[in-house]
Amino acid sequence: MAATPLTSLKLDGRKVLVRCDFNVPLEGGRITDPARIDASLATIRYVLEQGGAAVLCSHLGRPKERTPELSLKPVAEYLSGALGKKVALAPDCIGEITGRMIADLTGGSALLLENLRFHPEEEANDRDFSHELARGKSVYIDDAFGAAHRAHASTVGVARFIRERAAGFLMIRELEALRAVTENPARPYIAILGGAKVSDKIAVIRTLLTKVDALLIGGAMAYTFLQAQGLPIGKSRVEEDKLELARELLALAEKSGVALVLPSDHIVAEAPDAAASAEIVEQIPGDRMGLDIGPRTIAEFVERLRGAHTIVWNGPLGFFEIPAFAAGTLAVGEAIAGMTGATSLIGGGDTAAAVAGQPWAANFTHISTGGGATLEYLEGRELPGVKALEA
Repeated sequence: MAATPLTSLKLDGRKVLVRCDFNVPLEGGRITDPARIDASLATIRYVLEQGGAAVLCSHLGRPKERTPELSLKPVAEYLSGALGKKVALAPDCIGEITGRMIADLTGGSALLLENLRFHPEEEANDRDFSHELARGKSVYIDDAFGAAHRAHASTVGVARFIRERAAGFLMIRELEALRAVTENPARPYIAILGGAKVSDKIAVIRTLLTKVDALLIGGAMAYTFLQAQGLPIGKSRVEEDKLELARELLALAEKSGVALVLPSDHIVAEAPDAAASAEIVEQIPGDRMGLDIGPRTIAEFVERLRGAHTIVWNGPLGFFEIPAFAAGTLAVGEAIAGMTGATSLIGGGDTAAAVAGQPWAANFTHISTGGGATLEYLEGRELPGVKALEA
């Protein structure tokens, strides 16, 4: 997957539609983590410095209808401070008033369109909506890697109507980081998968088992594999309809000569509750559930990682939102961060959230802003948003 970089385009005096991923967490109308906005600032600044008029667009949340709680107003305010210039918020992403605001926009200035998903036509990749979104812009830059696996109007549809298009700096960094771990990766190559569901990662597990030297599995998804082996898992979360699949994947790992490593001890409690009494066990009692990997598993995972030259990690290894069940995720994360000479790719979404704010997090080679997009790339699937940039 290759895409034209934005540095190859002439932007001076031109209206530039920039698709960003401003899908940030909000609490009481305030942004609690601006990382996704910060990740696209370099692209936005470049457009402005080159004399382009930046028309910024993004989705926020999953609104079923127009709702004030999911307005991009807090994002416009944050951008104004981060860029040191006023970034107005248009009342909509299409329409007559928004069109006039875009027409009046001058080089070096920016306008943020209102939430794309206030229109169901965005996710439907509607042709007429795509045409309206593209109207008045002569350049399209996609910097929203986190949405690149979605064939939506703002990621695919607009490319039909804007001839000059390119990848932003964030998009380029993401693709380069993924290529580094998928195209002739340095060995030993170790992958770590966590999170809640085996079903979310079936395809990526199959793909990784053809590429890696070892696959370490933690998080709630590990308990489906453990039950498939006939081991007691108490009240731990299990996908009963995926037990046979788990057995198939275990057999595939053995056939491929890949070490598939599961937790050998666990941090358990009656429920994922901060007030619950946590304990370390090797076999999970019937009235307890596994909520984190235990110290012996941490030590085994870290030992497996030692000497690795390529590491991919997607999915937390425990119920990290509660400190009592975050130790496994943090210990393995810190170990990866401390491995000099290794290329480390940390998947987006919950994995990125789990390590956010840790002093060692800056030592990873790359923390992806994509959750689903990262997984689909690792599966070997074509990303529609990247394909749309190829011309």
